[in-house]
Amino acid sequence: MGDYLQLILLGVVQGIAEFLPISSSGHLVLTEQLLGYFGGKSLAEGKTVEVMLHLGTLAAIVLVYFGDLVRTLRSPRLCGLLIVATIPAGIVGLTLKDWFETAFDSPLVVGFGLLITAVLLTLGQTLERARMSDLEMPWSVAIIIGCFQALALMPGISRSGSTISGGLLTGVDRLGATRFSFLLAIPVTSGAILLTAKDVWEEPEMVTGLGPLLVGMLVSFVTGWLTLKWLIRLISQRKLHWFAIYCATVGLITLAVNASLPTAEGHHEATAGAELVEADEPP
Repeated sequence: MGDYLQLILLGVVQGIAEFLPISSSGHLVLTEQLLGYFGGKSLAEGKTVEVMLHLGTLAAIVLVYFGDLVRTLRSPRLCGLLIVATIPAGIVGLTLKDWFETAFDSPLVVGFGLLITAVLLTLGQTLERARMSDLEMPWSVAIIIGCFQALALMPGISRSGSTISGGLLTGVDRLGATRFSFLLAIPVTSGAILLTAKDVWEEPEMVTGLGPLLVGMLVSFVTGWLTLKWLIRLISQRKLHWFAIYCATVGLITLAVNASLPTAEGHHEATAGAELVEADEPP
């Protein structure tokens, strides 16, 4: 499978899953696993591809929420709320960086994460208490939403789904919770991109060309912009349960499929054993 086709597919997945509350990180892991079955190759060691795809969806957020972003920069209090809400994910991300990088290689972790996302979305819609807008939230609510975002560092747990659910559970109205969630994505995603870009710069292991990467970024931007506009309408209509059902279904399928597959270590031992048997056989 060609590099361009793979990056286009990954760009579509990133653009859709980054904004819908279904976990983009989890879906990228599962998509790369699925592409491997059809002859796809590893396009980049480290996270070069992830950086480019997230740049595309970050640009989509800025475009859709440009007016709100300008107003945020003019409001010291709202800027402060976003900074406070960013702190938990920053602490957890830096403290457990190595663990999270390992978790991204495990479809089983993604499966469990998707089930957690389904629970969060169900609780958020069921226990919703709209008492205030995002502009009226107290500092304690911003910290709680930030803790929900830190939880979403685990692949399979949706960042948008967890933060929107956290906002709904703490009394923020639907549109306010959605707007705050995606404004909060800007500093967190930017920080993650900078950290990953630093790793890529220090240990460049990119095995695909710049052209396919730019195409993937463009696809993730366009797909993300369309998806985000659609999601805002869906949330206003109380449709989060659709995504909860989807996450639960995909999570259970992922666990069932990967639990039945041999582990990489077991496969290696079996292969080594077969080679020894063949070596011992008389010519």
